Amino acid sequence: MMKILKEGDVSAQEILSRAGSGVDVSATVSEILADVRQNGDSALFQYCERFDHAHLTALEVSSEEMDAAMAAVDPGFLDILREAAENIRSFHRQQLRSSFILTEKPGVVMGQKIIPIEKVGLYVPGGTAAYPSTVLMDAIPAKLAGCREIVIVSPPGPGGKLPDAILAAARIAGVDRVFKVGGAQAIGALAYGTQSIPKVDKIVGPGNAYVAEAKRQVFGLVSIDMIAGPSEILVVADGSSNPVHLAADLLSQAEHDRMASAVLITDSMALAAAVQEEVERQLQLLPRQEIARASIDSNGKIIVTDSIPRAIEIANDLAPEHLELCVDSPFDYLDAVRNAGSIFLGRYCPEALGDYLAGPNHTLPTSGTARFSSPLSVDDFVKKSQYTYFTREALQKVSGSIAAFAEKEGLQAHARSALIRFEESQS
Repeated sequence: MMKILKEGDVSAQEILSRAGSGVDVSATVSEILADVRQNGDSALFQYCERFDHAHLTALEVSSEEMDAAMAAVDPGFLDILREAAENIRSFHRQQLRSSFILTEKPGVVMGQKIIPIEKVGLYVPGGTAAYPSTVLMDAIPAKLAGCREIVIVSPPGPGGKLPDAILAAARIAGVDRVFKVGGAQAIGALAYGTQSIPKVDKIVGPGNAYVAEAKRQVFGLVSIDMIAGPSEILVVADGSSNPVHLAADLLSQAEHDRMASAVLITDSMALAAAVQEEVERQLQLLPRQEIARASIDSNGKIIVTDSIPRAIEIANDLAPEHLELCVDSPFDYLDAVRNAGSIFLGRYCPEALGDYLAGPNHTLPTSGTARFSSPLSVDDFVKKSQYTYFTREALQKVSGSIAAFAEKEGLQAHARSALIRFEESQS
Protein backbone atom coordinates (compact mmCIF):
# COMPACT_ATOMS: atom_id res chain seq x y z
CA MET A 1 0.00 0.00 0.00
CA MET A 2 1.21 3.52 -0.76
CA LYS A 3 2.41 5.31 2.37
CA ILE A 4 0.83 8.69 3.18
CA LEU A 5 3.32 11.09 4.71
CA LYS A 6 3.16 14.75 5.68
CA GLU A 7 5.80 17.09 4.34
CA GLY A 8 8.55 17.25 6.90
CA ASP A 9 8.15 13.59 7.81
CA VAL A 10 10.32 12.56 4.87
CA SER A 11 13.30 14.11 3.07
CA ALA A 12 13.81 14.37 -0.68
CA GLN A 13 16.54 11.75 -0.41
CA GLU A 14 14.14 9.35 1.34
CA ILE A 15 11.48 9.95 -1.32
CA LEU A 16 13.97 9.07 -4.05
CA SER A 17 15.42 6.06 -2.25
CA ARG A 18 14.41 2.67 -3.58
CA ALA A 19 14.39 -0.59 -1.68
CA GLY A 20 17.02 -3.00 -2.95
CA SER A 21 18.68 -0.52 -5.29
CA GLY A 22 22.17 -1.04 -3.89
CA VAL A 23 23.06 -4.31 -5.69
CA ASP A 24 26.60 -4.07 -7.08
CA VAL A 25 26.85 -5.68 -10.51
CA SER A 26 30.10 -4.02 -11.56
CA ALA A 27 32.34 -7.10 -11.20
CA THR A 28 29.97 -9.32 -13.18
CA VAL A 29 29.64 -6.70 -15.91
CA SER A 30 33.40 -6.24 -16.09
CA GLU A 31 33.86 -9.99 -16.67
CA ILE A 32 31.21 -10.03 -19.40
CA LEU A 33 32.75 -7.04 -21.18
CA ALA A 34 36.23 -8.59 -21.07
CA ASP A 35 34.85 -11.84 -22.50
CA VAL A 36 33.10 -10.06 -25.37
CA ARG A 37 36.18 -7.97 -26.11
CA GLN A 38 38.34 -11.08 -26.35
CA ASN A 39 35.97 -13.61 -27.90
CA GLY A 40 33.51 -11.54 -29.94
CA ASP A 41 30.59 -13.42 -31.49
CA SER A 42 31.50 -16.65 -29.73
CA ALA A 43 30.89 -15.02 -26.35
CA LEU A 44 27.64 -13.47 -27.57
CA PHE A 45 26.25 -16.82 -28.70
CA GLN A 46 27.09 -18.34 -25.32
CA TYR A 47 25.43 -15.50 -23.41
CA CYS A 48 22.29 -15.80 -25.57
CA GLU A 49 22.11 -19.48 -24.58
CA ARG A 50 22.82 -18.73 -20.92
CA PHE A 51 20.67 -15.67 -20.28
CA ASP A 52 18.02 -15.69 -23.03
CA HIS A 53 17.74 -19.48 -23.50
CA ALA A 54 18.02 -18.86 -27.22
CA HIS A 55 20.12 -21.00 -29.56
CA LEU A 56 21.22 -18.76 -32.42
CA THR A 57 23.18 -19.45 -35.58
CA ALA A 58 23.25 -15.79 -36.62
CA LEU A 59 23.04 -12.61 -34.60
CA GLU A 60 21.76 -10.23 -37.26
CA VAL A 61 18.09 -10.06 -38.17
CA SER A 62 17.75 -10.85 -41.87
CA SER A 63 15.75 -8.85 -44.38
CA GLU A 64 13.42 -11.85 -44.67
CA GLU A 65 12.78 -11.73 -40.93
CA MET A 66 12.05 -8.02 -41.20
CA ASP A 67 9.60 -8.64 -44.05
CA ALA A 68 7.90 -11.40 -42.09
CA ALA A 69 7.56 -9.16 -39.03
CA MET A 70 5.94 -6.38 -41.06
CA ALA A 71 3.47 -8.90 -42.48
CA ALA A 72 2.72 -10.36 -39.05
CA VAL A 73 1.93 -7.11 -37.26
CA ASP A 74 -1.70 -6.07 -37.26
CA PRO A 75 -2.22 -3.37 -39.92
CA GLY A 76 -4.04 -1.21 -37.40
CA PHE A 77 -1.03 -1.25 -35.10
CA LEU A 78 1.29 -0.47 -38.03
CA ASP A 79 -0.83 2.64 -38.62
CA ILE A 80 -0.40 3.60 -34.95
CA LEU A 81 3.38 3.10 -35.22
CA ARG A 82 3.46 5.33 -38.30
CA GLU A 83 1.33 7.98 -36.58
CA ALA A 84 3.63 7.97 -33.56
CA ALA A 85 6.70 8.09 -35.80
CA GLU A 86 5.43 11.15 -37.64
CA ASN A 87 4.63 12.93 -34.35
CA ILE A 88 8.14 12.16 -33.09
CA ARG A 89 9.69 13.41 -36.34
CA SER A 90 7.63 16.59 -36.26
CA PHE A 91 8.73 17.40 -32.70
CA HIS A 92 12.38 16.52 -33.16
CA ARG A 93 12.77 18.40 -36.46
CA GLN A 94 12.53 21.56 -34.38
CA GLN A 95 15.77 20.54 -32.64
CA LEU A 96 17.90 20.51 -35.78
CA ARG A 97 20.88 22.83 -35.51
CA SER A 98 22.58 24.82 -38.25
CA SER A 99 26.26 25.47 -38.78
CA PHE A 100 27.28 29.13 -38.58
CA ILE A 101 30.03 31.40 -39.90
CA LEU A 102 31.25 34.78 -38.59
CA THR A 103 32.99 37.31 -40.88
CA GLU A 104 32.46 40.50 -38.88
CA LYS A 105 36.14 41.48 -38.54
CA PRO A 106 38.39 42.17 -41.55
CA GLY A 107 40.58 39.19 -42.40
CA VAL A 108 38.91 36.89 -39.88
CA VAL A 109 36.64 33.91 -40.59
CA MET A 110 35.31 31.76 -37.74
CA GLY A 111 32.58 29.19 -37.64
CA GLN A 112 31.06 26.04 -36.26
CA LYS A 113 30.17 22.89 -38.15
CA ILE A 114 27.39 20.56 -37.06
CA ILE A 115 28.46 17.00 -37.89
CA PRO A 116 26.35 13.86 -37.40
CA ILE A 117 27.89 11.12 -35.29
CA GLU A 118 28.80 8.46 -37.82
CA LYS A 119 27.71 5.21 -36.13
CA VAL A 120 25.27 4.87 -33.24
CA GLY A 121 23.98 1.86 -31.34
CA LEU A 122 20.52 1.79 -29.81
CA TYR A 123 19.75 -0.54 -26.92
CA VAL A 124 16.12 -1.68 -26.81
CA PRO A 125 15.13 -3.53 -23.62
CA GLY A 126 13.36 -6.89 -23.70
CA GLY A 127 12.56 -9.46 -21.08
CA THR A 128 9.27 -8.79 -19.29
CA ALA A 129 7.94 -6.50 -22.06
CA ALA A 130 8.65 -5.36 -25.62
CA TYR A 131 9.18 -1.68 -26.33
CA PRO A 132 8.66 -0.65 -29.97
CA SER A 133 8.14 2.86 -28.62
CA THR A 134 11.80 2.93 -27.55
CA VAL A 135 12.84 2.03 -31.09
CA LEU A 136 10.97 5.04 -32.47
CA MET A 137 12.12 7.43 -29.74
CA ASP A 138 15.80 6.54 -30.10
CA ALA A 139 16.10 5.92 -33.83
CA ILE A 140 14.15 8.84 -35.27
CA PRO A 141 16.30 11.62 -33.72
CA ALA A 142 19.41 9.75 -34.93
CA LYS A 143 17.95 9.53 -38.42
CA LEU A 144 17.05 13.23 -38.44
CA ALA A 145 20.57 14.10 -37.26
CA GLY A 146 21.99 12.31 -40.30
CA CYS A 147 23.88 9.43 -38.63
CA ARG A 148 25.34 7.22 -41.35
CA GLU A 149 24.69 3.90 -39.62
CA ILE A 150 22.06 3.16 -36.96
CA VAL A 151 22.04 -0.29 -35.37
CA ILE A 152 19.79 -1.84 -32.73
CA VAL A 153 20.62 -4.51 -30.17
CA SER A 154 17.83 -6.20 -28.23
CA PRO A 155 17.57 -9.49 -26.33
CA PRO A 156 15.85 -12.36 -28.19
CA GLY A 157 13.13 -14.52 -26.74
CA PRO A 158 13.65 -18.22 -26.01
CA GLY A 159 12.78 -19.03 -29.63
CA GLY A 160 15.62 -16.85 -30.87
CA LYS A 161 13.37 -14.16 -32.29
CA LEU A 162 12.76 -10.51 -31.56
CA PRO A 163 9.14 -9.35 -31.20
CA ASP A 164 7.53 -8.50 -34.53
CA ALA A 165 6.54 -5.06 -33.24
CA ILE A 166 10.19 -4.23 -32.48
CA LEU A 167 11.25 -5.14 -36.01
CA ALA A 168 8.32 -3.27 -37.57
CA ALA A 169 9.18 -0.15 -35.57
CA ALA A 170 12.82 -0.47 -36.66
CA ARG A 171 11.83 -0.53 -40.32
CA ILE A 172 9.43 2.40 -39.93
CA ALA A 173 12.12 4.43 -38.13
CA GLY A 174 14.75 3.71 -40.79
CA VAL A 175 17.15 1.59 -38.71
CA ASP A 176 19.97 0.08 -40.78
CA ARG A 177 20.74 -3.15 -38.91
CA VAL A 178 19.22 -5.11 -36.00
CA PHE A 179 20.96 -7.70 -33.82
CA LYS A 180 19.55 -10.31 -31.45
CA VAL A 181 21.64 -9.74 -28.36
CA GLY A 182 20.92 -8.01 -25.07
CA GLY A 183 22.36 -7.27 -21.65
CA ALA A 184 25.85 -6.09 -20.80
CA GLN A 185 27.20 -8.27 -23.60
CA ALA A 186 25.30 -6.23 -26.18
CA ILE A 187 26.83 -3.02 -24.85
CA GLY A 188 30.27 -4.62 -25.07
CA ALA A 189 29.63 -5.69 -28.66
CA LEU A 190 28.71 -2.13 -29.65
CA ALA A 191 31.68 -0.65 -27.80
CA TYR A 192 34.37 -3.05 -29.07
CA GLY A 193 32.88 -4.47 -32.25
CA THR A 194 32.67 -8.20 -33.02
CA GLN A 195 32.75 -10.32 -36.17
CA SER A 196 29.06 -9.49 -36.75
CA ILE A 197 28.32 -6.28 -34.85
CA PRO A 198 30.01 -3.01 -35.85
CA LYS A 199 31.82 -0.85 -33.33
CA VAL A 200 29.84 2.34 -32.84
CA ASP A 201 30.70 5.84 -31.68
CA LYS A 202 27.78 6.30 -29.29
CA ILE A 203 25.37 4.04 -27.39
CA VAL A 204 21.94 5.22 -26.27
CA GLY A 205 18.85 3.69 -24.75
CA PRO A 206 17.57 2.42 -21.40
CA GLY A 207 18.19 -0.98 -19.85
CA ASN A 208 18.46 -2.90 -16.60
CA ALA A 209 21.18 -2.52 -13.98
CA TYR A 210 23.62 -4.64 -16.01
CA VAL A 211 23.10 -2.55 -19.13
CA ALA A 212 23.46 0.70 -17.18
CA GLU A 213 26.69 -0.50 -15.55
CA ALA A 214 28.06 -1.69 -18.88
CA LYS A 215 27.41 1.74 -20.38
CA ARG A 216 29.21 3.29 -17.43
CA GLN A 217 32.24 1.04 -17.94
CA VAL A 218 32.61 1.57 -21.70
CA PHE A 219 32.13 5.35 -21.51
CA GLY A 220 35.24 7.02 -22.82
CA LEU A 221 35.85 4.36 -25.43
CA VAL A 222 32.44 5.35 -26.80
CA SER A 223 29.98 8.07 -25.86
CA ILE A 224 26.71 7.30 -24.09
CA ASP A 225 23.50 9.23 -23.59
CA MET A 226 23.02 8.74 -19.83
CA ILE A 227 23.05 6.17 -17.04
CA ALA A 228 19.34 5.44 -16.79
CA GLY A 229 17.84 4.10 -13.59
CA PRO A 230 14.40 2.57 -13.00
CA SER A 231 11.40 4.54 -14.20
CA GLU A 232 9.71 7.12 -11.98
CA ILE A 233 6.66 9.36 -11.97
CA LEU A 234 5.84 12.29 -9.73
CA VAL A 235 2.28 13.62 -9.83
CA VAL A 236 1.47 17.03 -8.34
CA ALA A 237 -2.30 17.22 -7.88
CA ASP A 238 -4.76 19.57 -6.22
CA GLY A 239 -7.85 18.52 -4.30
CA SER A 240 -10.09 18.78 -7.36
CA SER A 241 -8.27 15.97 -9.17
CA ASN A 242 -9.90 12.65 -9.89
CA PRO A 243 -8.35 9.91 -7.69
CA VAL A 244 -9.25 7.24 -10.25
CA HIS A 245 -7.17 9.00 -12.90
CA LEU A 246 -4.26 9.67 -10.56
CA ALA A 247 -4.12 6.05 -9.40
CA ALA A 248 -4.05 4.87 -13.01
CA ASP A 249 -1.19 7.25 -13.82
CA LEU A 250 0.85 6.14 -10.81
CA LEU A 251 0.37 2.49 -11.69
CA SER A 252 1.39 3.13 -15.30
CA GLN A 253 4.94 3.50 -14.04
CA ALA A 254 4.76 0.97 -11.22
CA GLU A 255 4.04 -1.82 -13.71
CA HIS A 256 7.34 -1.17 -15.50
CA ASP A 257 9.64 -2.58 -12.87
CA ARG A 258 9.74 -3.63 -9.23
CA MET A 259 12.27 -0.83 -8.75
CA ALA A 260 10.03 1.84 -10.35
CA SER A 261 8.94 4.78 -8.22
CA ALA A 262 5.46 6.33 -8.15
CA VAL A 263 4.97 9.42 -5.97
CA LEU A 264 2.01 11.78 -5.49
CA ILE A 265 2.31 15.21 -3.87
CA THR A 266 -0.96 16.93 -3.03
CA ASP A 267 -2.36 19.70 -0.88
CA SER A 268 -5.38 17.56 0.08
CA MET A 269 -5.37 14.82 2.73
CA ALA A 270 -8.77 13.69 1.46
CA LEU A 271 -7.38 13.19 -2.04
CA ALA A 272 -4.35 11.37 -0.63
CA ALA A 273 -6.60 8.85 1.14
CA ALA A 274 -8.80 8.42 -1.92
CA VAL A 275 -5.81 7.77 -4.18
CA GLN A 276 -4.32 5.31 -1.70
CA GLU A 277 -7.58 3.33 -1.75
CA GLU A 278 -7.96 3.57 -5.53
CA VAL A 279 -4.42 2.30 -6.17
CA GLU A 280 -5.26 -0.81 -4.14
CA ARG A 281 -8.46 -1.37 -6.12
CA GLN A 282 -6.82 -0.93 -9.53
CA LEU A 283 -3.83 -3.08 -8.62
CA GLN A 284 -6.12 -6.10 -8.54
CA LEU A 285 -7.00 -5.54 -12.21
CA LEU A 286 -3.46 -5.50 -13.62
CA PRO A 287 -1.94 -8.44 -15.51
CA ARG A 288 1.45 -7.22 -14.18
CA GLN A 289 0.06 -6.97 -10.66
CA GLU A 290 3.02 -8.70 -9.01
CA ILE A 291 5.53 -6.22 -10.46
CA ALA A 292 3.34 -3.19 -9.75
CA ARG A 293 2.63 -4.37 -6.21
CA ALA A 294 6.34 -4.67 -5.43
CA SER A 295 6.96 -1.15 -6.79
CA ILE A 296 4.04 0.42 -4.91
CA ASP A 297 4.76 -1.27 -1.60
CA SER A 298 8.52 -0.56 -1.68
CA ASN A 299 8.77 2.78 -3.46
CA GLY A 300 5.29 4.31 -3.68
CA LYS A 301 4.61 7.38 -1.54
CA ILE A 302 1.96 10.08 -1.12
CA ILE A 303 3.22 13.36 0.33
CA VAL A 304 0.74 15.89 1.73
CA THR A 305 1.88 19.50 1.75
CA ASP A 306 0.17 22.83 2.39
CA SER A 307 -0.02 24.23 -1.14
CA ILE A 308 0.62 23.48 -4.82
CA PRO A 309 3.49 26.01 -5.05
CA ARG A 310 5.16 24.18 -2.18
CA ALA A 311 4.53 20.87 -3.95
CA ILE A 312 6.37 22.20 -7.00
CA GLU A 313 9.29 23.27 -4.83
CA ILE A 314 9.54 19.71 -3.58
CA ALA A 315 9.26 18.46 -7.15
CA ASN A 316 12.23 20.62 -8.12
CA ASP A 317 14.23 19.04 -5.31
CA LEU A 318 13.32 15.58 -6.60
CA ALA A 319 13.96 16.39 -10.31
CA PRO A 320 11.71 13.56 -11.51
CA GLU A 321 11.86 11.73 -14.81
CA HIS A 322 8.14 12.31 -15.43
CA LEU A 323 6.23 15.17 -13.78
CA GLU A 324 2.46 15.48 -14.07
CA LEU A 325 0.82 18.76 -13.03
CA CYS A 326 -2.81 17.75 -12.44
CA VAL A 327 -4.00 21.18 -11.40
CA ASP A 328 -6.20 24.03 -12.57
CA SER A 329 -4.35 26.40 -14.94
CA PRO A 330 -1.19 24.26 -15.21
CA PHE A 331 0.58 26.77 -17.46
CA ASP A 332 0.58 29.18 -14.52
CA TYR A 333 3.05 26.84 -12.82
CA LEU A 334 5.20 25.87 -15.81
CA ASP A 335 7.84 28.56 -15.26
CA ALA A 336 8.24 27.44 -11.66
CA VAL A 337 9.31 23.95 -12.75
CA ARG A 338 13.09 23.93 -13.04
CA ASN A 339 14.00 20.26 -12.76
CA ALA A 340 12.06 17.59 -14.63
CA GLY A 341 12.69 15.29 -17.56
CA SER A 342 9.28 15.62 -19.20
CA ILE A 343 6.34 17.69 -17.94
CA PHE A 344 2.70 16.74 -18.51
CA LEU A 345 0.27 19.60 -18.09
CA GLY A 346 -3.35 19.37 -16.99
CA ARG A 347 -5.87 16.69 -16.15
CA TYR A 348 -5.98 15.13 -19.63
CA CYS A 349 -2.29 14.54 -20.23
CA PRO A 350 -1.32 11.15 -18.75
CA GLU A 351 2.32 10.19 -18.85
CA ALA A 352 1.45 7.33 -21.21
CA LEU A 353 0.69 9.96 -23.86
CA GLY A 354 4.37 10.89 -23.81
CA ASP A 355 5.50 7.27 -23.78
CA TYR A 356 3.87 6.50 -27.08
CA LEU A 357 2.23 9.09 -29.23
CA ALA A 358 2.62 12.80 -28.47
CA GLY A 359 6.08 13.34 -29.99
CA PRO A 360 8.47 14.55 -27.24
CA ASN A 361 11.07 11.94 -26.36
CA HIS A 362 10.48 9.35 -23.66
CA THR A 363 14.16 8.52 -23.05
CA LEU A 364 14.63 10.74 -20.01
CA PRO A 365 17.02 11.47 -17.14
CA THR A 366 16.20 9.51 -13.97
CA SER A 367 17.18 9.38 -10.29
CA GLY A 368 17.32 13.16 -9.88
CA THR A 369 19.67 13.73 -12.83
CA ALA A 370 17.12 16.05 -14.47
CA ARG A 371 18.87 18.70 -12.34
CA PHE A 372 21.59 18.72 -15.00
CA SER A 373 20.49 16.41 -17.82
CA SER A 374 17.99 16.57 -20.67
CA PRO A 375 15.74 14.21 -22.61
CA LEU A 376 17.24 12.35 -25.57
CA SER A 377 17.20 14.62 -28.61
CA VAL A 378 18.76 15.29 -31.99
CA ASP A 379 21.59 17.00 -30.06
CA ASP A 380 22.64 13.57 -28.76
CA PHE A 381 23.44 12.43 -32.29
CA VAL A 382 25.55 15.32 -33.52
CA LYS A 383 28.89 16.80 -32.59
CA LYS A 384 30.37 20.21 -33.29
CA SER A 385 33.69 21.26 -34.80
CA GLN A 386 34.84 24.87 -34.82
CA TYR A 387 37.23 26.52 -37.28
CA THR A 388 39.24 29.73 -37.49
CA TYR A 389 40.97 31.58 -40.34
CA PHE A 390 43.09 34.77 -39.99
CA THR A 391 44.92 36.64 -42.73
CA ARG A 392 48.50 37.82 -42.11
CA GLU A 393 47.29 41.32 -41.39
CA ALA A 394 44.59 40.15 -38.99
CA LEU A 395 47.03 37.99 -37.01
CA GLN A 396 49.64 40.76 -36.86
CA LYS A 397 47.05 43.06 -35.33
CA VAL A 398 46.49 40.74 -32.35
CA SER A 399 49.85 38.95 -32.06
CA GLY A 400 51.03 41.20 -29.23
CA SER A 401 47.92 40.45 -27.20
CA ILE A 402 48.34 36.72 -27.79
CA ALA A 403 51.96 36.89 -26.63
CA ALA A 404 51.10 38.92 -23.54
CA PHE A 405 48.40 36.44 -22.58
CA ALA A 406 50.74 33.48 -23.10
CA GLU A 407 53.54 35.08 -21.08
CA LYS A 408 51.11 35.75 -18.22
CA GLU A 409 50.54 31.98 -18.13
CA GLY A 410 54.26 31.25 -18.37
CA LEU A 411 54.04 29.64 -21.80
CA GLN A 412 56.84 31.20 -23.83
CA ALA A 413 56.49 28.88 -26.82
CA HIS A 414 52.88 29.97 -27.20
CA ALA A 415 53.98 33.59 -27.27
CA ARG A 416 56.78 32.84 -29.71
CA SER A 417 54.42 31.11 -32.15
CA ALA A 418 52.36 34.29 -32.42
CA LEU A 419 55.33 36.68 -32.78
CA ILE A 420 57.77 34.71 -34.95
CA ARG A 421 55.79 35.20 -38.13
CA PHE A 422 56.46 38.95 -37.96
CA GLU A 423 60.16 39.01 -37.14
CA GLU A 424 62.22 40.55 -39.94
CA SER A 425 64.22 37.37 -40.50
CA GLN A 426 61.00 35.45 -41.12
CA SER A 427 59.33 37.96 -43.41
